[in-house]
Amino acid sequence: MESGEDVQLSALKGVGPQLAEKLARLHLHRMSDLLFHLPLRYEDRTRTQPLGQLRLGQHALVQGTVVSAQVQMGRRRSLLVKVRDDSGEVGLRFYYFSRAQQQKLQPGTAIQAFGEVRRGATGPEFYHPDYTAVPEGTPLPAPNGTLTPVYPTTEGLTQKRLRQLLEQALEWLKHSHELADLLPAEIRRQWDLPDLPTALQFVHHPPPATDLDTLASGEHPCVARLAVEELLAQHLGIRQLRHIARREAAPPLAPEHRRLQQQLLQALPFAPTGAQKRVLAEIEADLERPEPMLRLVQGDVGSGKTMVALLAMLRAVDAGWQAAFMAPTEILAEQHARNLSEWLTPLGVEVVLLQGKQSRRQRSDALARLAAGASCVVGTHALFQAEVVYQRLGLVVVDEQHRFGVDQRLLLREKGRQQGLVPHQLIMTATPIPRTLAMSLYADLDVSVIDELPPGRTPVVTTVLSNQQRDKVIQRVREACADRRQVYWVCTLIEDNEELQAQAAEELHGQLLETLAPVPVALIHGRMKNSEKSAVMQSFKEGDIQVLVATTVIEVGVDVPNASVMIIENAERLGLSQLHQLRGRVGRGAADSYCVLMYHAPLSQGGKARLNTMRSTSDGFQIAEQDLLLRGPGEVLGKRQTGEADFRIADLQRDQHWLPAIKSMAQTLEKDFPDIADALLSRWYPEGLEYGKV
Repeated sequence: MESGEDVQLSALKGVGPQLAEKLARLHLHRMSDLLFHLPLRYEDRTRTQPLGQLRLGQHALVQGTVVSAQVQMGRRRSLLVKVRDDSGEVGLRFYYFSRAQQQKLQPGTAIQAFGEVRRGATGPEFYHPDYTAVPEGTPLPAPNGTLTPVYPTTEGLTQKRLRQLLEQALEWLKHSHELADLLPAEIRRQWDLPDLPTALQFVHHPPPATDLDTLASGEHPCVARLAVEELLAQHLGIRQLRHIARREAAPPLAPEHRRLQQQLLQALPFAPTGAQKRVLAEIEADLERPEPMLRLVQGDVGSGKTMVALLAMLRAVDAGWQAAFMAPTEILAEQHARNLSEWLTPLGVEVVLLQGKQSRRQRSDALARLAAGASCVVGTHALFQAEVVYQRLGLVVVDEQHRFGVDQRLLLREKGRQQGLVPHQLIMTATPIPRTLAMSLYADLDVSVIDELPPGRTPVVTTVLSNQQRDKVIQRVREACADRRQVYWVCTLIEDNEELQAQAAEELHGQLLETLAPVPVALIHGRMKNSEKSAVMQSFKEGDIQVLVATTVIEVGVDVPNASVMIIENAERLGLSQLHQLRGRVGRGAADSYCVLMYHAPLSQGGKARLNTMRSTSDGFQIAEQDLLLRGPGEVLGKRQTGEADFRIADLQRDQHWLPAIKSMAQTLEKDFPDIADALLSRWYPEGLEYGKV
């Protein structure tokens, strides 16, 4: 008997070339693909609701008698059908309708409809509900015997057609059971999970008594069974990436190569923290091995990640290799290049800046110096473009990992491939990834945490004020300026549009020039030329500018110890991680520091929760956990980095309690059932795991 992994969907009744083409758009080719095409949600059409008991926002199946059907000529022409039962009345409103439809829905017609109850002009209304209408005296169809699944679909493929195909596939499964159960029996027993046919039958056809909340929460064993299998496949895929990377060879950097490190440490006006020393030791142990380091360093804003990276880069340079430092923005790349040059030029180490907006002459010079063996290069995405040639790249540092896709750091690794060797990789982020997510999403990386701030960092006092208290904020700015302190005033807009951001910042800049005169106020935004941005930042750093009006272009990495006030306009529109990054621009010196979060009323529940979190804690890991709770992993980390937004039934936030078990299961499968591990990947990621595409 043919396995479900092999049976083509053309074997199903009604699947011809046209339908097969539509199914292929959803990556559905075989019987197993269809059975694992899982519902997005469910509709309860198993019982009818009395019209008088409907609640706004509820999805409900109702039935009654049509009492009127009239075309209304408001802002948009619509057909309003009034339906009544013994308990009350509801309206069915159609903006797209035919004359035949209008004639069919005459008073006295019996009707059954399903939709969402909304507030309408005439009371509770359904907008474009699914419905069945029959002449008076004809019985309506009985409610469904199971909850109704709603599937991901594509143009020209209706829910009804998908459900019919799934019915056939489930019948096939019931009578053949030819679908491999890829969770070994001992794992199912250990975690009390049902077998595969039981789980699939249930999720496609939940019995009418099933509670929708239990399905959504993932608590039902059949939902958990499939979510665990999907998480396991994703985790195995990322581990596979790691194994592939580990099979590569990298230059082992011998422990005696520490001369430049020692010289820099002696020149520093401070001693590294215990956490910095611990993380550097973990990095150095990796660098000594003949396989590529793949390490993620997490550290809160201001914890000293850049210094750790710099010491690692010197280890590579001392051993005769080049080191590359990739930053997410040009302004940050320039700042890192300037800082690295200040520290390294006295040690005789050459630092090159390479970015997209350089003049042709600057770019040619930078490329020539790199090809000739310049020790350190700092840049943006330009570091892995076609014309860039490294003489001997030994270490790649990627700053702010969440700003880059995995494919980008893999491309930079490929740029450094020479004579069978690839460079070591050090990934850094000041946006802490919740530990549970790091376990799943960064399974291809070792993780180090710098969990200690350098001495002298001043806690930042955070206040939340309405936009109507602007006068109070301006007074605080005047006081800070009178005390020779500096201020960031960040202007945000909900649209991710640099032009609109810049316009808003320009308007605010004009207002503050007038209000705060004679205090020197400057402006920086993403539409300015790089040279202009650099000049403004340098003037601010040197203290010639006291108030800097900016868009979120200054979110990451800008370091001005004398800046002690951060004001964020429309703070309710930003995510917690971004607010935390912005707040981290102040509190870098000895002066008392403040962050003012200004909001425009009314606040949404989410906005209120985010601002309260910012006011109550400065712990980056607590903030990351709360951000995950409020927004979910797809938004916190970005779909491109995680690949997680394409989960079919698993939910990283909901199912994170399974992640330690998933890690253990993955190790068991790799060791004892390697064929099953490959089959799981093939089942859940037939097109390949997006996370690893380059």
